[in-house]
Amino acid sequence: MEECVRLEYDVDGENFASAGNASESVKRMLKQLGVPPEYVRKVAIAMYEGEINMVIHAHGGRAVAEIYPDHIGIWLKDSGPGIADIDLAMKAGYSTATENIRSLGFGAGMGLPNMKKYSDEMTIDSTVGVGTTVYLRVNF
Repeated sequence: MEECVRLEYDVDGENFASAGNASESVKRMLKQLGVPPEYVRKVAIAMYEGEINMVIHAHGGRAVAEIYPDHIGIWLKDSGPGIADIDLAMKAGYSTATENIRSLGFGAGMGLPNMKKYSDEMTIDSTVGVGTTVYLRVNF
């Protein structure tokens, strides 16, 4: 692969049945491109966590993945409520998920920490009342 492969997805908010479709599609593409399994796994986990966060907290959004020979860049953008305290949100176990979401098995407060753990670079740009953009990079 010499050029960038760009994949774009709409993430349907509050639809847990379709949550993970984008990360699964990216995972399939990485496998087809011959990316080693350990990197495919990292991307799949980090991107899935981002999708779930968009479904739980932001009523959906947009996911864009750009695959290059040596890395993948992923942008997760929503127009949800934004993150008031990013440092607090990065703490394992912290969650603003409702009891209803938690009863479904989500909202344990590991989304952002896992995104950071499984990526080589992560940035968060968030404005309360406007939305959030998360950038993830995984090097191959």
